[in-house]
Amino acid sequence: LFLMDEFQVQRLKEMLIVVDENDRVIGAESKMNCHLNKNIEKGLLHRGFSVLLFSSENKLLLQQRAETKYIFPGDHPLYKPLEMEESNAIGMKWATILCGSQISLDDITLVSRTHYKLCSDEVWGEHEIGYLLLVRKDVSLNPDPKEVKDCIYVTKEELKDLLEQETKDKVKLSGWFHLIANHFLLKMWDNFNDLNLFAEPDKIYRV
Repeated sequence: LFLMDEFQVQRLKEMLIVVDENDRVIGAESKMNCHLNKNIEKGLLHRGFSVLLFSSENKLLLQQRAETKYIFPGDHPLYKPLEMEESNAIGMKWATILCGSQISLDDITLVSRTHYKLCSDEVWGEHEIGYLLLVRKDVSLNPDPKEVKDCIYVTKEELKDLLEQETKDKVKLSGWFHLIANHFLLKMWDNFNDLNLFAEPDKIYRV
């Protein structure tokens, strides 16, 4: 903790939504405790969300996390009434809007939920039911350097090339992104005009 940016240390105190394997709320725990491997191995599971932001040209925004950020990319709804509203995933959508004021509720589509567990290093990891949210909108980029080191838009073919480069150890992608890319992203690119072909908001994928 002493090597972390003070901003990240403060965020560790935020209270996250603790759930069971069926995404039912069972309590709250600090972000720090939710991401310690020693607690994850005991079954501690929380809610999170990730936004797949596509431009009007169907290019996907990729972000490189800041070096001071201790866990995988993505964000978390907090243990607050507004962000816990479950009807039509309204709480998750509100949490998304709070992270980016250029996005409205109507811009957000819940694609699915994923239950996954990954290690970041010997101390930190993820055990999360992540809400996968899709947004297609042109936005002005102003990344917070405390959270994001760099960002680029990529086409479908450029993403395939990145995934190929990763297999040759030429680039490093997060374990989370690898899961999402293989299970959802490529399918989305082919079906933007009919979200019903891939949107399964009531399903939890175990990946």
